[in-house]
Amino acid sequence: MGGILLFTFLGCLALGVPIAFSIAIAGTVVLIAGDVNLLIVVQRLFAATDSFSLVAVPFFILAGDLLARGEMSKTLVSFAEACLGKMKGGLSAVSVLASMFFAAISGSGAATTAAVGSSMIPELEKRGYEVDRSAALIASGGCIGVVIPPSVPMVLYAVIAEQSVTRLFKNGFFPGFMMGGILIAIALYQANKLNYPDGKAFSFENLKATFKKAVWALIMPLIILGGIFSGYFTPSEAAGVAVIYSMIASMFIYRDLTLKELGKIMLQSGKTSAIIMIIIACSGVFGWALANWKIPEAIAQMVLAVSTNKYIILMLISVLILIAGVFMETSSAIILLTPVFLPLIKMLGVDLIHFGLIFTVGIAIGMITPPVAIDLFVASSVTGMPIERIAKKVIPYLIGLIIVFLIYVYLPLFIPAIII
Repeated sequence: MGGILLFTFLGCLALGVPIAFSIAIAGTVVLIAGDVNLLIVVQRLFAATDSFSLVAVPFFILAGDLLARGEMSKTLVSFAEACLGKMKGGLSAVSVLASMFFAAISGSGAATTAAVGSSMIPELEKRGYEVDRSAALIASGGCIGVVIPPSVPMVLYAVIAEQSVTRLFKNGFFPGFMMGGILIAIALYQANKLNYPDGKAFSFENLKATFKKAVWALIMPLIILGGIFSGYFTPSEAAGVAVIYSMIASMFIYRDLTLKELGKIMLQSGKTSAIIMIIIACSGVFGWALANWKIPEAIAQMVLAVSTNKYIILMLISVLILIAGVFMETSSAIILLTPVFLPLIKMLGVDLIHFGLIFTVGIAIGMITPPVAIDLFVASSVTGMPIERIAKKVIPYLIGLIIVFLIYVYLPLFIPAIII
């Protein structure tokens, strides 16, 4: 049954069938082969989406889209630059810092890349930075958008693995800061090597002025994450608060959002949310087929027959996650592969929160690995440059992110206190 499931799924993908329908068809074919009542298909389609936690997904997507196109993102960039002051290649570091700021309020890699790219690229070009290298850096910074909470992939993983969204959010900062740190280090090394210009001299007055403009954007993650961690509201309620706050700030404080534009943004966000929800619904059929024939457990036993060494198996899983990120969109990979990996992870005794973060970081790196590299496509649309040019310049940042990923795979195993 596992073979039928896999070959049907891959066959549908090869024929160009959308991934959601490929998942549903593969699951349905296995049910027919197993002579199972097909009413299960309808039941699982509805049951898979029947979760209060999933309410957070469309709201976080909408909040990210609202923030990506407005004045809020520009004020964050200005504040990040004021913080760093005079430094050779400082604007490169500002790009990453701005990505980290934006990650804390958007939950989306594409939104982070679009917001920071549209604000930073013209300024970087004006100051003599190579546009393709800058676009590669900003696209790489977009990967942090789904690691530093709030994070849509973390919500999806939490629902599938039946884990705490709050705990995942609490633990997302550490790998996110590690990713930001390595990107800044590589960017500054390249800046010195290529003799990029110094940044603007540090000025307390400029810091104060940019902080006043950015304060409304900076307050947003404090309200959202502070509310979640303190228990005042759930992650799903926090997502709703994020939307209301971003709408109020954009329309009445920064005054750069009209009702007409709001309608367009909501329509686009609705389309994105619908795609994810259809994938989740169809994965219900796929997941039921996996569980009914105990395919994940069989895979776990096969892997354990090769090696019982936890560290070797984690390395194999990590490589599979990175490969999945090359060919699959972030949400699709998490929805599809989480049920497959979970039995093996449980047998290894690895903390499921730790694994959720491994999965999120690993699959986020796929946002800059063609052919399915959403952040590169966004950077290409912002700059007008061919994606091939940007992809070549992204290699040093990709290597850095993979190094951070592998460090995080093993670090909590030796220092368990890192996972809270």
